[in-house]
Amino acid sequence: MAAPVILIENLSKSYRLGVIGTGTFCGDFKRWVARKRGKPDPYSKVGVLDHENRTGDTLWALKDINCSIQQGDAVGIIGRNGAGKSTLLKILSRVTAPTSGAVKIKGRIASLLEVGTGFHPELTGRENVFLNGAIMGMRRAEIERKFDEIVDFSGVEKFIDTPVKRYSSGMYVRLAFAVAAHLEPEILIVDEVLAVGDAEFQKKCLGKMGEVTEGGRTVLFVSHNMAAIENLCTNAILIDNGRIIMQDNTAKTMQYYLETVLPSVIDDIPLSERKDRSGNGSIRLTGFHIEDACGNKLIAAHSGMDIVLVFSYQSHAPEPLKDVDIGFSIQGKETLSVLYSSYVGQTFKTLPPEGEFRCLVSRLPLSMGHYQVGARVTVCGQESDWPRNAVGYLDIEAGDFYGTGKKGFGASAPLLLMGEWTIKDYTS
Repeated sequence: MAAPVILIENLSKSYRLGVIGTGTFCGDFKRWVARKRGKPDPYSKVGVLDHENRTGDTLWALKDINCSIQQGDAVGIIGRNGAGKSTLLKILSRVTAPTSGAVKIKGRIASLLEVGTGFHPELTGRENVFLNGAIMGMRRAEIERKFDEIVDFSGVEKFIDTPVKRYSSGMYVRLAFAVAAHLEPEILIVDEVLAVGDAEFQKKCLGKMGEVTEGGRTVLFVSHNMAAIENLCTNAILIDNGRIIMQDNTAKTMQYYLETVLPSVIDDIPLSERKDRSGNGSIRLTGFHIEDACGNKLIAAHSGMDIVLVFSYQSHAPEPLKDVDIGFSIQGKETLSVLYSSYVGQTFKTLPPEGEFRCLVSRLPLSMGHYQVGARVTVCGQESDWPRNAVGYLDIEAGDFYGTGKKGFGASAPLLLMGEWTIKDYTS
């Protein structure tokens, strides 16, 4: 077997939390002298005991990581927020160094880890294309040969000679991805940053990454979009609490993550206390449950019944919120449905500071299975709250959706459709 293009051996990365040092050489020296003489820390707070081992807490973002990746592999890296996925990619991209262990990489790496990675804000888009290429070790002639293709893919032709500090986050990502994907790296590393782009651009990016792997190059892709991971990646690595807990084909790894790891986040931590969320915080979702049409809480629903999805919320904004749009998603191995209130013309013009969003779903068109529900709220078009992991479950038992006693094909075909069958006789 050929040697792997990425070999990770006993890799660990720790961070020290809190304030480390006094900020000046003189202060640090005085603290050191006091410790040597057995005297209290002169910079400790009044009433706080001086413990020598409290100069800072240690957080192990990664611990004893071992894995290998072969040339041409498309590997998805999955796990809940804070699991250590981005830290691993930063080490592989040589943005940060490991605390211990070794990483052996064969080939040139292009990485897209966060908005604006590798861009100088004062330089134009054109200048940043050449700067990024030079950082990757490309010759100017190689960059010039690819330049028109990069600009065309990014869709920022009109702004290519504008300083990138004036770009929107979406424009940043479009150009940065175009550079990373088109300058022919042996290894392409992409973090969740693609979520900034619109759906059309995300589709283009996934298509381009597919081309990269078909060309024999290697892709590492971090995403919370399980459908994208499943479509692009042949293998997946599941990281939790800084450790690799599974590395297998994508389907098996995703199933273990969705059925074993992710539920622990939802079950153990109330939604109001969850930290895996983004948004400006003008409103926060605090709870989720489902009810039947009579207002009774449900543990499970039946296919074909009317259910109500209930999302509790709180707002601490000084003024009543206006133009509020809430959406939810239903996911199995991939996203099955997304419904925002605005889709059905129900953006909320005003909103009390505390209450519930309630959505009636008539004749639930899903077959028996265990589904996850995600949720997101925007106010005046700005993201207010988006818990990145699911807010709860939707357990569905077989029901008489069709009113005929037939209960559908089963969980392997989750969507139930109504149809009216006829026959046309060609012989008459």
